Amino acid sequence: MNTNPIDWSPLFSLPAFALGRQEKRQIMTAVCQELHAHHMLACRAYRLVVDKVFTDASFDAATLERIPFIPVRMFKEMELMSIDRGQIVKTMTSSGTTGQQVSKIFLDRETALLQTKVLNHIMGALIGKSRLPMLIIDSADVLENPHMFSARAAAIRGFQLFGRPIEFALDADMKLSFDRVQRFLKKYEGQRIFLFGFTFMIWKYWVQPMLKQGLRVSMNQGILLHGGGWKKMQDEAVEHRQFKEVLRELTGLHSIHNYYGMVEQTGSIFVECHEGYLHASSFSEILIRNDQDFSILPKGGTGLIQLISLLPRSYPGFAILTEDLGCIVGEDDCSCGLKGTYFQVLGRVPRAELRGCSDVHATF
Repeated sequence: MNTNPIDWSPLFSLPAFALGRQEKRQIMTAVCQELHAHHMLACRAYRLVVDKVFTDASFDAATLERIPFIPVRMFKEMELMSIDRGQIVKTMTSSGTTGQQVSKIFLDRETALLQTKVLNHIMGALIGKSRLPMLIIDSADVLENPHMFSARAAAIRGFQLFGRPIEFALDADMKLSFDRVQRFLKKYEGQRIFLFGFTFMIWKYWVQPMLKQGLRVSMNQGILLHGGGWKKMQDEAVEHRQFKEVLRELTGLHSIHNYYGMVEQTGSIFVECHEGYLHASSFSEILIRNDQDFSILPKGGTGLIQLISLLPRSYPGFAILTEDLGCIVGEDDCSCGLKGTYFQVLGRVPRAELRGCSDVHATF
């Protein structure tokens, strides 16, 4: 098996959502085949899983669909790494409620830098190449431990690279600091600004206080990126459309984009276009599998979401079967103009452990 890294750096010379199916599939298949071979040699746990579970000839790594995958829950139960411990420069953890196990993702310098580079390229398609004044709908206190990165802290640290200067909307007690927000908006009035936060936290700690106090602000030049916490939102009977409508009424925001991603594949986020669909960039792909026999479902079929990323080399996370349900809507033909597979996330597998990256903020 070839384990020499394949040079896919030419992808950075193209827009993040410009690659058509044929060329993208060729690149992704070749890189994932190499990653599979690499992790088979470098990670004993990955090798054991593949040898024990993927004995069927249909998982011979000949295509993306036939490359073995790891259930995301395995990252909670095992320490999966393809590097020596001395090479670890960062350990990221997923969310979880009190008493639950969390995923641990071990990064070496190469993988960490690659995650940042790819995230920067994807975000360029949304906000451009220049840093914008940034308002984070969270508390600065979450960024405490520089060595152990929770999903929440890792996301904030990752996205704050696209802002300058940066302000936080919430104080240490998770209370809305409305005066601070107003000063920020006054200072950058008439300019494009970038806002980031977790969906449920935006709703609970920003939208709800404003509604109760009858507050309004003007952010019509703002771009909001939000993600995570939809399970909690559903529990409170708040739909995606309602979330956007209320935000627009309170803030004047027109550019509101959800994103989908997880700590197990940091950097490879899927961004919502203005048509309301999530898109896979040139660095990632999505497959939908039947939740009974794990066969590939056709476009429009609802099943388990499998995420594929070119980035994970320090740990075997390049092909992950999630506990989320979704369906593929199309590929390369979205009316928004972006190429790539576009899809919808429809919920969680029944009885799956709650693990959205912002569902229970106190446990981060």
